[in-house]
Amino acid sequence: MRVQDAGRVLMVGFDGAVVNDHVREALALGVGGFILFTRNIQEPAQVGELIAEIRALAPDRRLLFAVDQEGGRVTRLGPPCTVWPKMRVLGQTGDEELAFWLGTALAAEMRALGFDLNFAPVVDVDANPDNPVIGDRSFGRDPQLVARMGAALIKGLQSGGVLACAKHFPGHGNTDKDSHHELPVIEIDEAQWRAVDLPPFAAAAAADVAAVMTAHIVLTYADEALPATLSPRVLTLLRRQLRFNGMIVSDDLEMKAVAAHYAPGEAALLAARAGCDLLLVCRQWERQEAAVRALYDAHRSGALPPLRLNEMRKRIETAAFRFPPPGKGDLSVLGCDEHRRLAAMIKQIGEERE
Repeated sequence: MRVQDAGRVLMVGFDGAVVNDHVREALALGVGGFILFTRNIQEPAQVGELIAEIRALAPDRRLLFAVDQEGGRVTRLGPPCTVWPKMRVLGQTGDEELAFWLGTALAAEMRALGFDLNFAPVVDVDANPDNPVIGDRSFGRDPQLVARMGAALIKGLQSGGVLACAKHFPGHGNTDKDSHHELPVIEIDEAQWRAVDLPPFAAAAAADVAAVMTAHIVLTYADEALPATLSPRVLTLLRRQLRFNGMIVSDDLEMKAVAAHYAPGEAALLAARAGCDLLLVCRQWERQEAAVRALYDAHRSGALPPLRLNEMRKRIETAAFRFPPPGKGDLSVLGCDEHRRLAAMIKQIGEERE
């Protein structure tokens, strides 16, 4: 096995708005895709050209390009792309048809820019008013509402040819800490988890969502020690109880909830062994390289069984080939009248029903 075979299970980020040495080194390492942030984005033509140039540098493999385009405060693609309301407002409409059409509109704009994968929707239930990271990113506090609206948005995105990703399993809505900065611990029993956090993920799985992203939280009833991203016990719930056979994506392994407790290579190996398929390392080249080297060394030593690495790669490949790669898009769809009217309608109805 080559180092590049281990690299295939990483999705990485980088600084800058052009192809640079970091991008070239990541491609040489064999990475499976790139996630873009606002630091990479200047204007639509530049985004499309950047993605197209990176794709052209790796013509022998199907790269995935992803972005967090949730709407509301987590929006990486700003104007001239459509400015979508926060998902709390969409949830207040209670209208699954609006959620579906928002998904299709999102997909149209994302494909026009060259993206394959949207790390959305958030299907966490806003169960804790002191939550500093989820809040209005959630559709609401009713698990059944979140389940219905999340599934509808997923169907809209994927009907438009963009892979959707439900996040953050097993549920980040009942925390009072932000996993970007520290490790949240959720001390609820199994019955509470099944009643509140589970239904939206079950609905997402039933809607054939392409991917589910893990949360860097400790769910004590299932595993008192390890964060969900690194916990076989927690991720087994997703595989066996929800019968989800799609791609499990780790949240960014550079977030302090994980990075403050585990070295980069150790975190990558634990996530892979726990059941994550695609590992996100969103900024630092040294951590990205360390993750790939650790996976490669573990494969050679038997610490990461060959069947497991092959399974990871197969799930990523299945997701990547689910839809054809975006071609050169028609940028006139960005912020078009139809999409702006839809955004305005959602905002008006949602605010009226608040």
